[in-house]
Amino acid sequence: MPPTHDKTGRAKKSSGSILAAPPRSTTRPYRPKKITGQFAPRLIEMLESPAFKILSLSGHRVLARLEIELAHHAGRDNGKLPVTFDDFVRYGIDRHAIAPAVREVEALGLAEITERGRAGNADYRTPNKFRLTYRPTGNCGPTDDWRRIKTLEEAKARAQAAREPKRATPKRVSAKNKKPVGEKTSSSVGNPHRKSKIPGGENPHYGPSAETHTTLDISLGGGRAAAAAS
Repeated sequence: MPPTHDKTGRAKKSSGSILAAPPRSTTRPYRPKKITGQFAPRLIEMLESPAFKILSLSGHRVLARLEIELAHHAGRDNGKLPVTFDDFVRYGIDRHAIAPAVREVEALGLAEITERGRAGNADYRTPNKFRLTYRPTGNCGPTDDWRRIKTLEEAKARAQAAREPKRATPKRVSAKNKKPVGEKTSSSVGNPHRKSKIPGGENPHYGPSAETHTTLDISLGGGRAAAAAS
């Protein structure tokens, strides 16, 4: 006979019996507690993607700050998230590392700038506006642009090219004002402060027809003196 039954085959009472087996539990299995605050979900597929694996520390912080901004907007303004350089600095990103990190997350398809900001005075300054590609935008689902990168080599090349400093392009000279190589400058273009010469090489101040008043007076005076003497 099993220990739960007596010699007559009847089941023993479980209450107060030490030999009785514990009753089967009727409660539901344990489930983890729900997250009590706001959180930023990320797909495991994205965490294992080449784009996410090679992301720099500054790039991770850029994404985290954008996720925080999206949470401040109740998750409704993805694509219109205004984050300034000062916001990134306060989050712990060096100011000189912000621009390369933003270009990196864009090149890897994790985020994008939907509207370029404008520098200037406080009244005219506007921040960049961002969109996280792995979060829904309005009534549209996430685009997950990071899925386009298939290998680590491609991801590294994209990130390295994006983080390189951009050089200012020189201004182009129009073909109308461009002079061919070896062409001499026209003789009419000279020192603007130098007075032009009159044809014939004569000095305008001392030409034959430009007698001064002093010379005329002397000549007239000399004539009168000669007439008086005669």
